[in-house]
Order: sequence, then structure tokens, then C-alpha cells
Amino acid sequence: MKKIAFFCIPAHGHTNPMIPVAAELVRRGNKVRFYSFDEFREKIAASGAEFVSCSSLMPTISEEEEQGLKKVSITEMSMQDIRLTECFTDFLTAEFESFKPDVVYSDSACFWGKLNAWKFDVPLVVSTSTFAFNQMSSQYMKHSPAEITDMMFGLPKISRRLKDLIPLGYKYKSVMSLVASDNGTDSVVYTSKGFQPYSGAFSNHYLFMGPSLMTDKLPDKKKSRPLVYISMGTVINDRPDFYKSCIVALKDLNADVIISCGKTFDIGSLSALPDNIKIHPYVDQLDVLSRTDVFITHCGMNSVSESLYMAAPMVLYPQTGEQQAVARRAAEIGAGEFLKDDSSAGIKAAVSRVLGSDAYAKAAKKCSDEFRACCGTAGAAEFIENAPHKSDAPDPLKALNRECGKYQLIYWLIAAVLFVLVWKLTGLKYVWTVGVPFGVCNGTFSKLVTNHVYKKKYGSLSGLP
Repeated sequence: MKKIAFFCIPAHGHTNPMIPVAAELVRRGNKVRFYSFDEFREKIAASGAEFVSCSSLMPTISEEEEQGLKKVSITEMSMQDIRLTECFTDFLTAEFESFKPDVVYSDSACFWGKLNAWKFDVPLVVSTSTFAFNQMSSQYMKHSPAEITDMMFGLPKISRRLKDLIPLGYKYKSVMSLVASDNGTDSVVYTSKGFQPYSGAFSNHYLFMGPSLMTDKLPDKKKSRPLVYISMGTVINDRPDFYKSCIVALKDLNADVIISCGKTFDIGSLSALPDNIKIHPYVDQLDVLSRTDVFITHCGMNSVSESLYMAAPMVLYPQTGEQQAVARRAAEIGAGEFLKDDSSAGIKAAVSRVLGSDAYAKAAKKCSDEFRACCGTAGAAEFIENAPHKSDAPDPLKALNRECGKYQLIYWLIAAVLFVLVWKLTGLKYVWTVGVPFGVCNGTFSKLVTNHVYKKKYGSLSGLP
């Protein structure tokens, strides 16, 4: 029997996939202590894990900080993580000294879980609630100008603030060691190798377990007419304008429509709904998806995973860079199409295209079969029990970087030769005509080379077409 400490940020999308893993570990005879927040008490307790509330230790945050969190600001989320780590220090020090966990299972965004594992030298396994992101897979992200600005100006701020944790006994290599995936850390990812972008660039320290779900339900699409399901998740779901556009778009469609709008949306603000449309604060999403023919989704990893698990094709409407990455992968495998026009006409056209083509449903079914063939919670539990893992296999990312370095060397040698030639023929006045173009093109060249080397070494992007 192992004693395992679970840590997660107060977010449904991060907590939910950890709960089935906790239940499996308990079933196998382990003692699981799950440090979380009161809104998740019932779910966590139902898994058999011991729920430990951290809610009373939460600091008061300003309205500005709260708005930053609602906008999913990476800077504000990281700053909040640091504040929480400080507030939890005395409590968690006592917990680690009394509970003495054999393993820490921490969400990838949960600083206090990772930092305390390192502080007390306890083996760490990271729970990765979206794709694993490194220099290869992060190419899938498409950040808005606001998100890029937030990250550029926020990184120095986060670095300075992290230094306040050093006197409390916390140790870390860098900011990136807290926020990014690396090939030396044991990690569980809730998807398949086929759906994970650039899965070949990750080491044997990664377990791709498939979606973490507690259900025996199978897809059942047999009914008198199609079902369209709409949800914007649990974070950025206060979208009355979008819901109203969906209602206008789908009211005359020969299909039933279910909208899950979350607790913040005032359903009473809507006028009388058409007979074919129902709207609820919450639904049993897996049950609905098992019957769904088209899912209009914000493309959170959990929602997309559940949709594909239930063989439901999608209309993809991502709201953040991370969701863009998930949406892009879903579109690549043919299981959905992007909603490029969110007007009523655009929504109706996109839904009609997905309903009108069997190709989307077939692609979703193929991915569903792959997900169901993964090792699941049993494999994840065994992986956590046996941490830390050792691997003699070479780091695939380092091998890729070495190979790419050869191309980079050739690139700059050519630049140097041209630089000297221009200098000799025209003098220093015109050498900028070489330096500037090569400098500007370097980023694009590096990306093209990296992808060329990856495909040369690993073949196709993944196991799926």
C-alpha cells in the first residue's frame, strides 16, 4: 500500500480527470489524501479518497485579480498559484511531516503541489489535464495578441515573485520548470498517443492513458432525429449573445437541441424557447454526448475528450490558446470543423455541414475506439504506484535538437559566407542586406527544419491519419 497525496487547482477541468484515478488507487488498496476545495468535496469523497479542504486558507483577492483569473490570464493564474503556495506553507509542512506521502500526484498548473514534492523530496507525478506541451507540441497553440502581451510582460513579474518562496524552503529550477512539460518528469496525460500532437517527442516518463472517465456508457446514436448539444464549459460560459445566436440558428432545424449554460447565465432572460430546444444550467454530459450527433464546444480538453470518447463529432469554437490547440488537433483528425462565423447563419451552416457528412462521425468513432483501447485508470494507478520511473532510453527531444542544430549551423555558415562576400564587394555599408533577411527568416526556418526532422525520424505526426 502506498500513501499518495493529490493536489489540484480549484478548477473543474483540472480536478475532474484526477478523480477516477484517485478512485482506482483507493480500489487497489492505497491511501489517497486529496487536497482540494469545498466545491469539490462531494465528488472527491465519492471516490473513496480522503478529502482535505484548503478553502479556509484561501487569501482574499482583489476585484482586479479576480477579473484576471476569469479572463484566464496566465500571469494572474501564476501569481495566484504563488500566493496560495505561501498561504498553504505551514499547513502543508505539517501535513507532509505527519502523512509522509510516498508519491505526490499534482496537477500541472498546481505550484504548491509540485513545490512541496520537491521541498520534501517526494517522487512527483504530474497530472496533465490538456495536451503535454513542449517546444514541438506548443506549435499547436495560437495565442491572441492579448495573451501574448500578458505572457511577455508577466514572465519577469512571475520570476520576481517566485523568489519570495525561497526563504520558505521551496526550490525550483526556473519558471518554466513549474509551467512546462519536460522529458525527465513522470507525467500522466489524459489522451492517447495518437491524439497527442508530436507524441514521439516525449520520453518514456509520459503515460498516455486515454480520457479519465468513470463510465461504462457506450455511444448510442439511434433515435428519430439528430441531437445537437451546446456547452461552453465551466469557466468562460457567460455567453448570452452566443446562446441566443444558437437558438436563432437552430430553432427551425430538424433536430433536438440541448444547451448547458452554467450557473452564471440567467435562463429567465430568454424569451419562450422553440419546442426543439432545451436549456439547463448543467447536464450529465457523458449521457448527452453518447446520444449527440453534433457538439458545439469551446474545446476544453475534457469536453473534446468526452465528445470523441462518445463518438460525437464537433463544431469547434475555442476561446483560448490552449483550446485552439485542442481544436486544431480535432479538426486534423477529421472529427470536427472550426466555427469561423459565429453569427446565427454561420452556426447553422457549420452544424448542417457536420450533420450532412458521415466523414465527421466516422473520424470521431475511430478516435473513440483508440481512446477505449488505452490503459485507462488502471494503467495510471500502476504508473503512479511505481514512481519514480527510470528510463535508459535517449531523450527524443534532445536528439531532435541535436539534429536540428546541424541545419542551423549550415544556415548561419551560408549567412556568414554571404556576409563576407557582400562586405568584400560593396563594403560594410550593405552588409545589412544579408543580416536582416537571415535574422528575420531564422524563426520560420527553425520551425520548418524542426518539423522536417521530426517527420523524418518519426514518420507521420501521430498514429491517426
